[in-house]
Amino acid sequence: MHIVAFGTYDVTSHPRVAVLIEGLRACGAEVTEVNRPLGLDTAARVAILRQPWRLPLLVLRLLTCWSGLIVESLRRRRRPDAVLVGYLGHFDVHLARLLHPRSTILLDHMVSAAGVATNRRLAGSGGLKLRLMKTIDAMALARADVVIVDTAEQQQALPEDVRLRSVVCPVGATQEWFDAGAKSLDRPTEAPLKTVFVGLFSPTHGAAVIAEALDMLADDERIEVTMVGQGQQYDEARRLAAHNPRVSWVDWVDAEDLPEFVAGFDVSLGIFGTVPQARRVVPNKAFQGAAAGAVVVTSDTAPQRRMLESAAMLVTPGSPEDLAAALTKLADDPDEAQRLREAAYEQAREHYTARAVASPIIECLR
Repeated sequence: MHIVAFGTYDVTSHPRVAVLIEGLRACGAEVTEVNRPLGLDTAARVAILRQPWRLPLLVLRLLTCWSGLIVESLRRRRRPDAVLVGYLGHFDVHLARLLHPRSTILLDHMVSAAGVATNRRLAGSGGLKLRLMKTIDAMALARADVVIVDTAEQQQALPEDVRLRSVVCPVGATQEWFDAGAKSLDRPTEAPLKTVFVGLFSPTHGAAVIAEALDMLADDERIEVTMVGQGQQYDEARRLAAHNPRVSWVDWVDAEDLPEFVAGFDVSLGIFGTVPQARRVVPNKAFQGAAAGAVVVTSDTAPQRRMLESAAMLVTPGSPEDLAAALTKLADDPDEAQRLREAAYEQAREHYTARAVASPIIECLR
């Protein structure tokens, strides 16, 4: 089976497609990448929504990337059995359908455009921007033969006709994370409890909730926290956690260095927001943290409870008090923290390797 991974996706910003590609190959598929990264992350796309005069930048970059995709696609004479359009491929899916009209088009639709606009409060319930985002979603979904989502809750949010041709594939983690985790478990959990958050500081992540918890822990010398990334709630988070001297702020860590980096911590923080999207997803940082051999502390939502089971500490969404209490409990009991680290790794290794994640796609194509 020959599959082309196609589009303007960027695995350094959104590793989801890298997991799917690795998994499809592990399942025996031949996967060729035809990729021209757009160079605009989610935050940059949100900025365009807020400031529409930036739209020509998006159009120009998209056309530049598409020209490269077209040339490379036409150069390849072999027709693929399927084309996987990477995450944030709302526009790429139209080009994929045009270039490969007889192939099965797979669209990785982890996040809808309308969902991003709503979560980031860019549009009211009936505003023009929201209607535009819904139209973009509907047009993209209509061009795909198979729609890939990451949780059953995301699947239920799809229109009924789309739901019938959708498949659920958890985010999972690539082999580099498991390799780093296997080595990290040889390191015992000792004081101080080293905790990390890696993210884009979006409302889904609930960075402000994390920062409030860190403020409550300002006098606890047993807990050290590293916050990696920047984004919408970054300034607010820094202000809220300013009184905690054991919080470090890192602008970013390169994708190739991230598995070893996270594996050096005892705890990996997930998401704590209360926006609708936060209740439907299990973030990549939860799977990656588990694969890296860290205790996953994240919000108690239906998909996270179901997928992480007893291999994580779950807290009330939006509750800094619960988050602070969870970190305190782990600092109080290093043996329990070590047990949870090992349980998280085993859970991820059993269910969320790249091969396990991608196997439903192979079954669907067959």
